[in-house]
Amino acid sequence: MEEQLLFKEKQYLGRDMTWISVRLILALFCFIAYYINLEHVLSRQLFFIVGGGILIVSIIMLYMISYRTKVFPTHILLSGLWTTSVVKIDLSSVVKVEKRRYSSFIFNNPVYNLHKNGKIRFYSGGKDAVWLTDRDGLIYVIGSQHPQELFNAIEEARCKS
Repeated sequence: MEEQLLFKEKQYLGRDMTWISVRLILALFCFIAYYINLEHVLSRQLFFIVGGGILIVSIIMLYMISYRTKVFPTHILLSGLWTTSVVKIDLSSVVKVEKRRYSSFIFNNPVYNLHKNGKIRFYSGGKDAVWLTDRDGLIYVIGSQHPQELFNAIEEARCKS
């Protein structure tokens, strides 16, 4: 018997706007250097190849799934890339749910199951996150492109149980 799915989201590795901007600026720099560098044919070709490579890698990263979030009435499942383990958060042990800003930094690196300072972080993009605190005081920070829907699904699941 399959459980009812309350929320499902896929986080993609290359869709964070700040990192897209950084990659495009690097590619633009390479193409400008290609245009300016008229005398040295070998280095000129290298700038063109590197700029094109950055664009190709950026396009590939737009379609790479970083992790999936699924909310069920009893638990949350977070599954990551290829060989990463599945993280299951039991909602009966969650004592507090908050929707807050993920971080005060402008640039945030994508992370999956990063344990640091009593927090377990999951992030690929977006400004806001859902912060879950369990009975043991462990904090799960789940970044989302749709934090309000994730928060509502978790609250709905907690109310049902």
